[in-house]
Amino acid sequence: MTARVLADFFSEVVLVERDAVDEGSGAHPGAPQGYHAHAMLARGGQILERLFPGLREELREAGAPVFDYGEGIDFLLPVGLAPRQRTGVAIQTFTRDELERRLRRKVLALPQVTLVPSTQCTGLTQDFAGRVNGVTCHAQSEEPFHLAADLVIDASGRSSSLTDWLDAIEISVPPKRTVKAKVTYTSMNFDRPEAGDPDHPDFYIAYQMLFAPSVHRAGVMLAVERNRWTCSLFGFQDQPPTDDEGYLAFAEGLDNPRLAEHIARRTVQEPTRRYTNADNQWRPYHAVKDWPDRLLAVGDAVCVFNPVYGQGLTVAAMEAELLQSMLERRSAAGRLDGLAGGFQKKVGRLLLGPWTLSTNSDLMWSPKGQPLAARFAHWYNTRLFHVAVKDAAVWTRFVRVVNMVASPALLFHPLVALKVLTAASRRT
Repeated sequence: MTARVLADFFSEVVLVERDAVDEGSGAHPGAPQGYHAHAMLARGGQILERLFPGLREELREAGAPVFDYGEGIDFLLPVGLAPRQRTGVAIQTFTRDELERRLRRKVLALPQVTLVPSTQCTGLTQDFAGRVNGVTCHAQSEEPFHLAADLVIDASGRSSSLTDWLDAIEISVPPKRTVKAKVTYTSMNFDRPEAGDPDHPDFYIAYQMLFAPSVHRAGVMLAVERNRWTCSLFGFQDQPPTDDEGYLAFAEGLDNPRLAEHIARRTVQEPTRRYTNADNQWRPYHAVKDWPDRLLAVGDAVCVFNPVYGQGLTVAAMEAELLQSMLERRSAAGRLDGLAGGFQKKVGRLLLGPWTLSTNSDLMWSPKGQPLAARFAHWYNTRLFHVAVKDAAVWTRFVRVVNMVASPALLFHPLVALKVLTAASRRT
């Protein structure tokens, strides 16, 4: 997505990939979570469609459904099923593999873009004024070389070495913030009944959410392209099995029976994969006082979220949109000085909301001694759910906030807060 934005402003965009990817590659080999269930929230879907017009219809033709969030999800909250009513929030479900393959093909087809695969970046270079002016690289069985650039962007994910590179040029970064999730994901793709089949479901997503500290096991099943389900089972300090019998037994232990019903019906399945590195991690580049010019960092290279909240792809899209808006106010390479520091500060502000949502929830696995703000947010959300399962209007507000098309303030509107506090008083 970042390369797509840059292609509007630069005559040449070079993608240096450490893995042997090409236009046919799907989920990135360097992203171990790539084969697990992913969500592109409504806000992210809107940005994608604007950057890649027609993408939504292409995915729909491949079998990736588009539906209303309220009508298409069998959503089990900790206090009951969410209303199955229209919310006006349209989403689409697909595998990350399919999404990345289509995006990669579109981006590599742009005349401005050049791919350099199987090449490792090893450090930054600077000019006499201290601005970053390129990277050092090393390809397999070749001598190291220097790649000059007007702008360098680190999009290398959670394994980024940028903090070390900055240290090598005597720029210190404050310690990384980490909130452990202690959640394991085990996932598989399998066949989904076609339209007309008596087992064809009346939903596109079946979901039971994790909820600290009471709901330790959960799962989600998404309708994806080529008549398949992607199913991810979650366990807090509890690893969902990878063997067929254990996988089904784990699903049968959930309160939402939809997942086990369809897992049991499967006739074709793909390999089962497990992912355990689900911690929240934030490298606070926005707080670096002497951030070098001509260097940006985006995506998981800056902040990694527990995937259970489905925020990572959409946040990356929002960062690409932010970069586009900042470059539009400049004349690309001619006025890049001063861009980098301002961009990282704005990324820091952009990340604050999703980071707070994700970490407040994960902190509540051990609520004793946690910050008052986190404990209040958890208390409020619990009461909000009690209202939402009975009030479609409140549920719609929640859906809009979760999909990042509305501010969290929408959930604290006086009318909503009154309902929440009234429900709380009745429970006490």
